[in-house]
Order: sequence, then structure tokens, then C-alpha cells
Amino acid sequence: MAVILGMGNPLLDISAEVTQETFDKYGLIPGNAILAEEKHQPLFKELAAKPDVLYVAGGATQNTIRVAQWMLQEPGKTAYMGCIGDDEFGKKLTDACKKDGVDCKYMIDKTTPTGACAVTIMNKERSLTTNLNAANNYKADHLKANMATLSAAKIVYSAGFFITVSPESMEIASNEMLKTGGIYCMNLSAPFIVQVPPFRAVIEKTLPLCRETRAWSSDYLFGNETEACAYAEAVGWDTQDVEFIATRLSLVPMAGNKPYRKVVITQGADPTVVAIRGEVKKYPVAALPKEKLVDTNGAGDAFVGGFLAALSKGKDMEACCKAGTYSASVVIQHSGCTYPAKPDYTI
Repeated sequence: MAVILGMGNPLLDISAEVTQETFDKYGLIPGNAILAEEKHQPLFKELAAKPDVLYVAGGATQNTIRVAQWMLQEPGKTAYMGCIGDDEFGKKLTDACKKDGVDCKYMIDKTTPTGACAVTIMNKERSLTTNLNAANNYKADHLKANMATLSAAKIVYSAGFFITVSPESMEIASNEMLKTGGIYCMNLSAPFIVQVPPFRAVIEKTLPLCRETRAWSSDYLFGNETEACAYAEAVGWDTQDVEFIATRLSLVPMAGNKPYRKVVITQGADPTVVAIRGEVKKYPVAALPKEKLVDTNGAGDAFVGGFLAALSKGKDMEACCKAGTYSASVVIQHSGCTYPAKPDYTI
């Protein structure tokens, strides 16, 4: 059975280089991620018509799980759940994950097309615009029907984007990890997740676990500096100090006898900030020459993938951050969340 289970929004990434004109036309921001509105719908056709368009299995959580599987190089060590359509895009996703060695347990929606993400790249920075489609229809009943996979997992991970789809599934997974002694991990994922009150409420429910209110708890909370600062602003913390924000998040009480939460905030080429029980450590990121940088799409997802792969092997925080930094550095040297056949790295 899989050691690492991901639950999220499976998407087919439609990726291409664009100009500032495209960013202006659709109100896109470099490094940002949004849900597509009606005005964004023509963007998907525009990208598909480009000669350099690239189709890659995507979705934040699915990226992370694929990278973790790649780092482990042991088939079947990871599993993934999400909802896809009964169509060609869904088949492409299934084939891609199976080829990567991931145990796909997709819920199939026969009435809704598979989700897609428009990955617009300009000057090696990307902006993500997502049509969730079938991914938006995942139901907790599917997770309940696959409880054997959940119960066997030692680590369960969801990007914050899954909050918009099935918080019930996240609660079930978190409580199951509390029961089995497993590790539950979540990612802030994007500024809009922490800025929209109903979505932020789910994040805040994951922090403490109180038996009276039946809230749930995350053992590891990931994010980047932009998301951390957006969270602080949204909740009224008068600071943009990433170390302070990580510290404060790390001090929210955990469930039962579980150890203190680990808050891991990446900062691009700057050191990764890790806060545990109010104590902060920073882990360096190896410098990558600018000429080797191809595409930042998936860098954060790849970091978490490498991190979780090392965590599944029982490695300490320093080793987990090193593995995460390595996997992210490889992915940003390729277009989309892609990588060579094998990593030049041993966990």
C-alpha cells in the first residue's frame, strides 16, 4: 500500500509562453493562481492554438505526489485521489500518473469534463488560471469507499486548493491520521485561499484540534512568503515578517498527544523558513544560474514532493528541506512540472 496519499484537484496543464498583452487582457499576475471566470474562458483556446503549447499532468497536489514518487523511485509508494471526467483529458491524466508509478484512484464524473489549468508563462514567471470542472465534483463518499488506502498511508497531503472542493474529505483524512498516528499535511497554496473568508475558515479549522468543537489538525503547514503575508493581512496581523508569521502559526495547539506543528515557508531563492514550537530555523537554497531557469511553474509543489519523500523515509528537517530544494531546482529547469527519468539524488 502507498505510504504517501495525496487528495486534490487533478488538472491537465495547458502551458505556453505569452506576452504582457495576454497578462493585461486577462488581468493576470505573475506568480499568482486564480479560479477562471467567464472572462478567462477564451484563454484556454488561445493557449491550445499556440505552436509551443505543452500538455502536462497537473494540479498542485498531483504535482507533489508525482514528484514524491519520482524521488522515491519505488512504484506504488504514493497514491492519489481526485475527480476527473470520462474524456480524453482524463485518460491523459490517468496514463501519466500510472507511467509515473502513482496508484491512481480517481473518481470518474461521466457528465463533466476533466479540469484544466491555463499556465501562462512570461519571462520565466507563470500565472495559473484554473477551470476545475470535474475536479470540483469530488465527494467524500469516494474517500470513504477507499478507506483502506487512507488508513494505510503514513502521510496524507492536500494543497489548499482542495478546500474549495471537499473540506469534508480533508476532515476525514485529518481525523484518520490522528487515529492511526499518521501525518497530515496541508499547503496554503495561493493568496485567494487565505483571503476569501469561507476558505480561510477551513484553514483555521485545520490548525487547532478541539474535541468539543471537532475541529481538525495539520502536522505540517506549507506555503510561500506571498501566501504567508496574505494570511497575516487577512487575519489582521500587522506584519509582513515571514519568520514572525511562521512562528505564530507554529504555536497554535495540536491535537491530542501529537507533537508541535511544523510550519515550512519557502521564499524562492532565499532560505526556507521553518518554525517549530515558536523556534525558527532557516535552511539555505542552492543558487541556480539564471540561464538554467526555464519555468517556475510547479516549483513549490516540487519542493513539497521532495520534502514528503524524505519525510516518508524518516529523515530530519534539514534532510527534508534539502530533498525539497533539490526536486524544486530540477523542475524549474524544465517546462511544466516535469523532470528527467531518474533523480541524481539519494534520499
